[in-house]
Amino acid sequence: MRSYHGIRPRGVTVQRTEIDALLDAAPPFLRLWLLLCSDLAIRSGTAARLGPDQYDSAEQILRFTTKRQARLTLPVTAEIAAMLKTCDLSNPVSFVRQLWMQKPSQHGRRPNPNATSADRLRVLFRKLCIQIGITRRITLHDLRRTTAVGMLRLTHDVRDVQAILGHRSLQSTIWYLDHDLRPVPRHNLELIKRSKPETKEHTA
Repeated sequence: MRSYHGIRPRGVTVQRTEIDALLDAAPPFLRLWLLLCSDLAIRSGTAARLGPDQYDSAEQILRFTTKRQARLTLPVTAEIAAMLKTCDLSNPVSFVRQLWMQKPSQHGRRPNPNATSADRLRVLFRKLCIQIGITRRITLHDLRRTTAVGMLRLTHDVRDVQAILGHRSLQSTIWYLDHDLRPVPRHNLELIKRSKPETKEHTA
């Protein structure tokens, strides 16, 4: 069994009001990136690279390879699907970059090809946080974690969280969420003591 050592993961989640404020203030290309990280809990670098080759528009499903080389299939939310409809599905360029290219040019300048790299998007995200008055440190990974925690609280099934995060190992998911695991209720321990174990019939 694999053991996890070292610094514990950040246990930070983002409030719904903060997410809504970020989405309202973000330009379309940044908004889509944030939605991919928030609604679908996709890693920020992967979200910046996703394009038509990974999208089934008929089924409204994304299929892609994660950072850890796991194959992941996720349905998109209605809001993401509406934004992807504005993109050219015959263009291999990433969705985020396509939306960025659609924005009005400033002073006739040619688009910067590095403007939609994950690192550049993270800089824009930090500026957006300051712009709308979010003073505490929030990272894109905190959006991913927020969705994972929300899934755990909604379904109470860590396997659902494992599925959306694309973890190969359930242990990775537990490590990722151990700050939010519920305490064991005392009454459940008492119920286990009183319950009779199921007996299976043995056939010859």
